[in-house]
Amino acid sequence: MVFVLVALVVLALLASVHRYVWRRFVGDTTAPGSTLRRVGTVAAFVLPLLSLGAMTSGRIGAPFWLQQVFAWPGFLWLACLMYLTLALLVGEVVRPLLTRVLARRDAAGAARATAGTGTSGTAVDGTLAATTSGTRPRTEELVPAGRSCPSTSADPAPATAPAAEPEAEAVRDTEQAAPAAPAETEPAGTGSAETGPAAPATAPGLAHPSRRLFVSRVVGGAAAAAGLATVGYGTANVLRGPSVQRITVPLAKLPRAAHGFRIAVVSDIHIGPILGRAHTRRIVDTINSTSPDLVAVVGDLVDGSVADLGSAAEPLAGLRARHGSFFVTGNHEYFSGAEQWVNHVRELGLIPLENARVEMGGFDLAGVNDIAGETEGQGPDFVRALGDRDRGRAAVLLAHQPVVIHDAVEHGVDLQLSGHTHGGQLWPGNYLAELANPTVAGLEQYGDTQLFVSRGAGAWGPPVRVGAPADITVVELASRQA
Repeated sequence: MVFVLVALVVLALLASVHRYVWRRFVGDTTAPGSTLRRVGTVAAFVLPLLSLGAMTSGRIGAPFWLQQVFAWPGFLWLACLMYLTLALLVGEVVRPLLTRVLARRDAAGAARATAGTGTSGTAVDGTLAATTSGTRPRTEELVPAGRSCPSTSADPAPATAPAAEPEAEAVRDTEQAAPAAPAETEPAGTGSAETGPAAPATAPGLAHPSRRLFVSRVVGGAAAAAGLATVGYGTANVLRGPSVQRITVPLAKLPRAAHGFRIAVVSDIHIGPILGRAHTRRIVDTINSTSPDLVAVVGDLVDGSVADLGSAAEPLAGLRARHGSFFVTGNHEYFSGAEQWVNHVRELGLIPLENARVEMGGFDLAGVNDIAGETEGQGPDFVRALGDRDRGRAAVLLAHQPVVIHDAVEHGVDLQLSGHTHGGQLWPGNYLAELANPTVAGLEQYGDTQLFVSRGAGAWGPPVRVGAPADITVVELASRQA
């Protein structure tokens, strides 16, 4: 029941976000019935269906080829949706500012046009005064009723007959009601005192967009460019493979003979419908280039069954380290058939540590199953892995999720190596990861135990990383006695 409720909330949220994105990118920027609006509306329905297919096809046991069909467009759209929405939210702040700037610019332009053409004024006695544009006062308005207008010629003209006054009044009323049109030779963008400023000229054949449409297109275009560029950058981060990081961790109990012991830590490889054999090969080559003493694969190796992904994991057989390669399960192994994967990685030459411990030269190396295994009765067992050991020796623990750090402290572990968080993978996802994990990435101290969390070498869901680059970390142990 709770799962169904959560699913309904997620679907409602996705529908609301898609509606918002459609309105800003399509509804506000295209004309009703236009080809662009029809295409945008179809995309608004198809893209979320692809995303749902990408998220559910593996869980319902769809053929692997169908999972691959859905995976790239479906998961990439989720990343695009996230960054397009964030860019649009920033645009909501810019939108009113841009509108105000344009309104002020238009008002200033209108004021300049008015100042350049002059304005009409009215004399105190109610007659029309002359204007800077050359409007002449009409004679009949300047002469009081019943008087004749003096003539400029030698022979005075007879006074205007009273019978003609109604006709003159009619003409005057007509002239005042319908001002004369400007001459054809008048430049565009000017006006007279009687007609007012002319409308801005528009290029022939081009529709002049409204201010609101212009702002919507500018903000939408900028948001699209920013969102898609961010996703492109994040995808390139994943496809070029992880970088190598190096840290030194001093351990009080580590003997001098083990000083400088190097552990290549790799987590969250996530072999799946998107990241396949080539991805695994890049990671193996990168690890081998560091010449480690030991390789620690700390969970979430795969997203799929051995039948579908067994061949994609085969390059792991090429890992090279003096003291071997070790593996512990992550939560995604329990979504994919953990027992089969444990057997498969053993066949590839890795040593699974299922709540077990081995003694290395100078320290104990232990590993516990992931918390997700509790649903199958195969969860972490710290007593079995660490209960009977000599606490005078240094202990290094492999555990997929950082949240078990408190159990590690209780059992006297000196260093815990974990993954799971991906460092947040997609900014600002790191802030959400901080709510669920004691450490999101890097090295931190908890009591007498140090915790190192890798960002991971792959990606889950969208093959995109922003603000959390993939890495493989070489942890060099240092003896305080050296």
